[in-house]
Amino acid sequence: MSNQIRPLLSLVIPAYNEADRLPATLQRIQEHRRAWNFSNEIIVVVEPSEDETLALAEKEAKSASQFLVLTHHERRGKGFAVRSGMLRARGDFVFFTDADLSTPLEDLDASLQRFRKDRSVDVIVGSRQHPETRILLHQNRSRERMGKIFNRIAQKMTGLKIRDTQCGFKGFRHLAANEIFGRQRIDGFSFDVEVLLLAQAMGFSTVEVPVHWTNSPTSRVRVLHDSVGMLRDLFRIQRLVKRTMHEFPYKGLG
Repeated sequence: MSNQIRPLLSLVIPAYNEADRLPATLQRIQEHRRAWNFSNEIIVVVEPSEDETLALAEKEAKSASQFLVLTHHERRGKGFAVRSGMLRARGDFVFFTDADLSTPLEDLDASLQRFRKDRSVDVIVGSRQHPETRILLHQNRSRERMGKIFNRIAQKMTGLKIRDTQCGFKGFRHLAANEIFGRQRIDGFSFDVEVLLLAQAMGFSTVEVPVHWTNSPTSRVRVLHDSVGMLRDLFRIQRLVKRTMHEFPYKGLG
């Protein structure tokens, strides 16, 4: 595939210390790709890890077409990893999802169909709070409670109407991905809130969709430490987005 020909789909996967889970995830993706009758690319962004995540990803890339592995010299956080992959992606539709595939690839297929059928939608947000969502395996009570509290605080502080900002499954039309992530700055876990606020500020249409979600017991989120950092970010995200939009206004297609 020529670099000038844009694939229909790009799938970005951030990975940090994922040597135990990544091989199975990549195998599932490769098997699932065989049913896709459209061009696609897979981008794995490896945060500097203490295990063999990078080597395993690079090994897989050698045996797969349109498979790209990115990495960087220092650990910056999930927000930085996702941003790196999203800005490198060339697809008409660009999704990111977690390395454990907590949201299954069948939900990706459904969201891709939503994009193709409804041209008014620019951003798709997987939501564990959607009334049609099925939680196949719950988080432990403390993590689930903290997640709900964070979402309520984020809604009140930012005015976002999104019920679940932190689900690790989101999709964007190419234009929206470029414009949003070209302005996105938060490196940590709260980057999702910044992304959604930027989408809102630029007038991109955003919809929440149900998912079939399975919690991974080996999640990298540290409940107390990361929650404190995310709450601290909330106090500056609105100002950051406002300043970003002042410095880099979005003029739209007109």
